Amino acid sequence: MSLPNPLIAGFNPDPSVLRVGEDYYLVTSTFEYLPGLPIYHSRNLTDWTLINHVVTRQGQLQLDGVFTGGSAWAPTIRFHDGTYYVVVTDAGGRGTLIFTATDPAGEWTDGLLTDIEGIDPDIAWDEDGNCYFTFSGLILSGDHIGTHLGIQQAKLDLNTGKMLEAPRSIWSGTGLMFPEAPHLYHIGDWWYLMIAEGGTERGHGISIARSKSPEGPFEGAPNNPILSARSTIRPIQNTGHGDLVQTPEGKWYVICLGVRTRGGVRSFSSHGRETYITTVEWVDGWPKMEPIHVDETNSHRDFVADFSAVKAGQFPTDFSGEFISIRRMPQQYLEAVDGGLRLTGTGEGMFSPNPSFVGRRQCRFDARVVADLTVDGVGGLTLRYDETFHYDIEISKHEFLVRFAINGLNHETKFVAPAGVKQFFIQCQAVKPGFNAEGMTSDWVQLGYIASDGTDVVLERFDGRYLSSEVCCSFTGRVYGVYAKTGTVTIHGYSETASKAD
Repeated sequence: MSLPNPLIAGFNPDPSVLRVGEDYYLVTSTFEYLPGLPIYHSRNLTDWTLINHVVTRQGQLQLDGVFTGGSAWAPTIRFHDGTYYVVVTDAGGRGTLIFTATDPAGEWTDGLLTDIEGIDPDIAWDEDGNCYFTFSGLILSGDHIGTHLGIQQAKLDLNTGKMLEAPRSIWSGTGLMFPEAPHLYHIGDWWYLMIAEGGTERGHGISIARSKSPEGPFEGAPNNPILSARSTIRPIQNTGHGDLVQTPEGKWYVICLGVRTRGGVRSFSSHGRETYITTVEWVDGWPKMEPIHVDETNSHRDFVADFSAVKAGQFPTDFSGEFISIRRMPQQYLEAVDGGLRLTGTGEGMFSPNPSFVGRRQCRFDARVVADLTVDGVGGLTLRYDETFHYDIEISKHEFLVRFAINGLNHETKFVAPAGVKQFFIQCQAVKPGFNAEGMTSDWVQLGYIASDGTDVVLERFDGRYLSSEVCCSFTGRVYGVYAKTGTVTIHGYSETASKAD
């Protein structure tokens, strides 16, 4: 099997995978973006289709007032007795939740709140039907916020969400920082506990232990960490936070997160943490994982959406679930009008934690986004990491404002707006690494418009390294999108394709 890597491009961290019969399902973290917790489906582990989201309604997560980078952290997807489960921590919001469905492509419940205090929950059952919640014991509130208690576990009542016993510490890895992402598996005669440790940055890795009981005591593998790219020249770094899956033919794989690094010393990952896959072999009762190999097939697909035929009041039924918004569902920002989808401004632009915005994850390095817009007010096109890190081309009746916003260091240039311009672009062009000033960054970001004769007019060119997870210290990744600050912005078309050469 040829394995495409990234398996799912664009920020899709903390993957969890499940096989039921011949069907594979995968879910990833989404933080402050909605719809939340995407459900991907595959029949071959390489070609994945977005079929649904767990969070499709306001209220399933508590996002109002939650810090940027909070909310939907590190889900686990499992199947038991005819029911699908996704367990997740709504960090800074409701707490640790259990969502259920009878069909992953159907509607999920509102989420049962548990009394678990921690993150990265895992759910498993023993042969007697006991439900075990295993989690990373990070305290998120109160006087002891930030205290880490290691990997903990307790039996849980799935009807009430209440623990049936006090949490116990079971195993916290090899001593590296931040043991997290536990997954518990019953394989053969053993219970295996796989975790991430080393932090979700360059020190990230996967370690594993085993026991005859789901409650331990657990013995660590002699070859831990069983997967890590730290202190290597591998092009995919930060590999960790994995989940095991077995094919019907008996082959094993691990699906995990990682980052594609850029720049002369590979210091910048513009897309954030993405989903990757590699093979697993069992040797003397322990899993051995192959390092991640690169095949960027899945990240090179084009995306084109034409809304010019939309009729007033008739929202397109094929509106892509890949469009996301910040703390609200896209449909709460958008309305169907003749010839497009309309955003209405609230007076707040991209510096707001809750702008009128809709966009998509950046999936390829050499990328060009073009939006066909009618702006009746103030709004435009943006490349966002969060409310403090973004590059914008802001459009009003008589001028274009191009903005470089880096955590309070804001540079703005104004241009007279030519009549009749409706197409605007943001283009990212990867830099060939080299030991020179140009080669040390990740990419260059151009912002501009398409003139009436079809030529590009580049208004500004910004250094892309400042929109990377290392600079922003972000759990997410780059998201392109359209926003409205005041008045309305109507989207007639939106595309992401390969960037044009200079």
